[in-house]
Amino acid sequence: MKSKYSIPLSKLISEFQLEELYLPQKPDEIMISSTEVSRPGLALAGFNELFEPHRIQIIGKAEHQYLAKMSKDERELRIDTFLSMKPVAVVITSSLPIYDAIISVAQKYEVPLLRTADRTSSFMAALIASLNTSLGERITRSGVLVEVYGEGMLILGDSGIGKSETAIELVKRGHRLIADDAVEITKVSSKTLVGTAPELIRHYIELRGIGIVDVRRLFGMGSVKQTERIDIVIQLEPWDQNKMYDRFGLNEEHENILGIDIPSLTIPVKPGRNLAIILEIAAMNNRQKKMGYNTAEEFNRRLLEGFES
Repeated sequence: MKSKYSIPLSKLISEFQLEELYLPQKPDEIMISSTEVSRPGLALAGFNELFEPHRIQIIGKAEHQYLAKMSKDERELRIDTFLSMKPVAVVITSSLPIYDAIISVAQKYEVPLLRTADRTSSFMAALIASLNTSLGERITRSGVLVEVYGEGMLILGDSGIGKSETAIELVKRGHRLIADDAVEITKVSSKTLVGTAPELIRHYIELRGIGIVDVRRLFGMGSVKQTERIDIVIQLEPWDQNKMYDRFGLNEEHENILGIDIPSLTIPVKPGRNLAIILEIAAMNNRQKKMGYNTAEEFNRRLLEGFES
């Protein structure tokens, strides 16, 4: 599937330490725009009807051995037919030896040719994960993203409600800041969202009356993190005396972001409430639910048993 985003091939070369066998132009100018990759077994066998040239093609031991059983002339013909469809890039895994024809044919059709020492399965898994992160559907939300007890917590609310102040209190208590003010959220799979900060404001936090604070310099490298999965959404709102807030936790709410439902809590804010401690409890409780224990359901069960006895 093609993405509306793209990354230069140089990013993948650097990330995976790929050996450059042939590049028709500078790798910064070769753009990758698909999150999917392919193994060209069918293409090498002559079936090309569903070939997608925007995918990175991976040649592993199976494809290499298949070509090895052919005569030299037939092998060159199959390689020529395959590369004539101009895939965006071809990566040979497991440090497999290079057939004489493949580099010359790659030059003929100007197809980038790379090689890695990694085994095919592990390389493909890592490559797909990297492409999903770099090319996945994304949005930017106004809010704060922190990691609390291993849970990625996206804090939302109106300007001035106290999101940044709560985040700095959580950092003081040993948790980590990912993003303040603007959170870039990327859909890396059908079930997972990952958040990060725009590079310009990464590791900074704004505190009204003080200004911009560099969290990394004040609290150390352990106080910040580049990216984090979003596990729970916290919606802060001013305390409303006329609103009935959930006191048992039986009503589960969700925030839909990029088509994924994330567990959500609405926390009313008023003077005297220690939001940092409340959010720590929310993170631990959410983690406990994922491990199969729901306190609200257990309490409700015991309550019903008490009425029946």
